[in-house]
Formats: sequence, structure tokens, C-alpha cells
Amino acid sequence: MSEPEPPPRRRKVPRNIWALSGTSFFMDVSSEMILNVLPLFLANVLGVGTAVIGLIEGVAESTASLLKVFAGGLSDRLGARKPLAAGGYLLSALAKPIFLLAGSWGVVAGARWADRVGKGIRTAPRDALIADSIPSSDRGLAFGLHRAADTGGAVLGLLITIAVVAHMQGDTSELSRETFRTLVLISLVPALLAVLTVVLGVKEIRKGPAVGAPRIGFRGLGRRFAVFLGIVALFDLGNFSDAFLVLRAQERGLGVDGVLWTLLGFNLIYALVSTPAGALSDRIGRRRIIIAGWIAYAGIYLGFALADSGIHIVALYLCYGAYYGLTVGTAKAMVADLVPAHLRGTAYGSYHAVLGIIDLPASLIAGVLWQGVGSWPGFGPAAPFYFGAVTALAAALLFATFVPDEA
Repeated sequence: MSEPEPPPRRRKVPRNIWALSGTSFFMDVSSEMILNVLPLFLANVLGVGTAVIGLIEGVAESTASLLKVFAGGLSDRLGARKPLAAGGYLLSALAKPIFLLAGSWGVVAGARWADRVGKGIRTAPRDALIADSIPSSDRGLAFGLHRAADTGGAVLGLLITIAVVAHMQGDTSELSRETFRTLVLISLVPALLAVLTVVLGVKEIRKGPAVGAPRIGFRGLGRRFAVFLGIVALFDLGNFSDAFLVLRAQERGLGVDGVLWTLLGFNLIYALVSTPAGALSDRIGRRRIIIAGWIAYAGIYLGFALADSGIHIVALYLCYGAYYGLTVGTAKAMVADLVPAHLRGTAYGSYHAVLGIIDLPASLIAGVLWQGVGSWPGFGPAAPFYFGAVTALAAALLFATFVPDEA
């Protein structure tokens, strides 16, 4: 008689993964109540054009970029991730009340940038702590679960936003100042819960300081990581701020309520796909998932360019959520696959920094292509999406050619 097959291994999720996922859940409840309506507040209330919105969104990410490198490298040198992660969440929570003072786009930009500085401090140490807390065989699952919790927070934040908008506005074609201020006030509660969760729920994984960890840049991280990061940077050049997708939805006829329900569907799909996609990447490899996701992204952005009704935007947004679920957690897991364990903080800092730096030209290009600048009229709302589709296809081709299966 043949021996019975052993039962499948149970994939245990450590406490740190749950706690960090909970922290991101609460912070995303808070952030999504503000950030999804922020472009509408800028355009509808303050009368800001798309070029300035692109500037705000681009600088918001890029100003924090070097902080991501320093914070990640510092966590390697200290052998401690939690203090930096907790400090970053605290700074983002403290930035939220600044939005209550928003009477000009400059104040909005200041609050947005302060929030991103907090993100810059926390992101690389947090991601390195996730990678430190679980075996490599379950790394995709861990990052997928974290992304699912983060996006689940976005779903709840959007539900609260929809309820507030419905309660406060009879006409939801445009956002009002009073509605925006109410959303900011409510968002302060989950921001505080996020800080408490990371402080009380997360335990440090002591590894000892990394000797010779680079202070900034890619030294010591290896050629495979550099190739991976260069191709990701090309892709991100066409992955401009989602604020432009919100503006495209409104331009195609969706009111504030329609935009918010669409974003809710996007985040729900994102949350549902993230965990199984991360687990799948543990079994079949990250490379295949990322290439498939980028090809899908190109098709989705082509659809945004060609869309001529609100219903088209809704369908595309749901597909866009599936793309996010496939690729975001998978790419983060791949970073840890490519570098030595003692340099994970530096690697995540470099990864997020490059994406943040690229966000500025990406959003500026999108704003200029859409509306132009100065005497140049631009090419219209479809142009940024054509650009994003082309860069995504080029990046997918390069990834398939230069990133080997074993990476």
C-alpha cells in the first residue's frame, strides 16, 4: 500500500502581519475619506486647474522620496524598524487637521506634503518589518494580506464618505467646502486608531545593525534589483496620480456620488484580489503576475482614453482594481526576493523613493498633456491615458526580456 500524502502545510500568519495590516486598515479609512475627494475639492471649490493638481500630487510623493531611502537605510543600520514606522504614522495623523484650514491650494499642498512625509518615513521600515516577520515561502501571502487590509480600509472610508456626501449635499454634481471639512473631522478618529495599533500591537524583530549598509542609493543591492527597479521606473512614468482618473470620471459625466461609488467598487475588487494574488505568486512566481498585470494595465488605460460614457468609466475602474490587486503586493514581495535580508530596509527605501521621484514628472506630464500649460493647449483628457498605455506595454516587454524567471 502506498503511503498517504501528508496534509498540506498550514500557512500561519504571525501577529506582526495582522497588527501592521490593522494599522494600514485604520490609516486608509482616514486617508481615503480625504484623498479621493481632494481633487474634486481643488477643482470644484478652489477652481484649481489640472496642471496645478498634477504639481501637487507629484510633489506630494516626490518630496518624501529621499526620506524613504534614509528611513529604510536607517532601519537597517539600527536593526530596528518599529520606531520609524510608528513615527511616520503619527506624522501623517498630525497632518490631517491642516486640511481644515484649506482656503487656497497652497494650504492643501502643505497638508498633502506633510502627510506624504509621514508616509516616506514609515513605508520602507514597515515593508521590511513585514518581510522580516514571515518565512520567504509565505512572503507573497503576507504582502497580499497587508494590501487587502489596507484596501479594506479604503472601502470603509469610501462608505463613510458616500454617507456624508449623501447627508450633506442635495446636489452631488460638485463637492462643497462644508462636506469636505466634515470628512476631515471624521477622518481624525481612524488616524488615531492607526497610531495606537502600531504602537501597541507591533513587536520589533531584532536582527542587529547591518554593517556597511549603504546610506543612500543602490550600492550593495545587486544588478538584478537595479534592473528590476529601472523597468519599474519606466512603468511608473505612465502611472500618474489617480487624481486624473477621478477627474476623467467627472468629465465623462459622473457626479460626486457616482465617483465615490465607483471608487468603492475599485477598492473592493482590489481588496478581494490582493491576498489570493499574493499567495499565487508564492506558487507560480512573481514575474508572471507582474507582466500579466502590466499588460492588463495598458488595456485599461487605453479604455480610459476611449471611454465616452460614465458606465465605461465604472467598468474600467473595476478592472483597474483587479490590476492593483495582482501587482502591488506581488512587486513588494519581489523586492525582498532580490536583495540580502540585512539590506531589506534600504531596498524598500530605494524602491519607494524611485517610484516617488517618478511620480512628479508622471503627474506633471499627465496634467500638461490633458490641459496644456501657458499658451500650449495640450491634447485633451484622453492623451495622458494613451501615454500610460504605451509606457506600460514597453515596461512589460522589458520585464519579460531582462528579468529572469528565477528572480
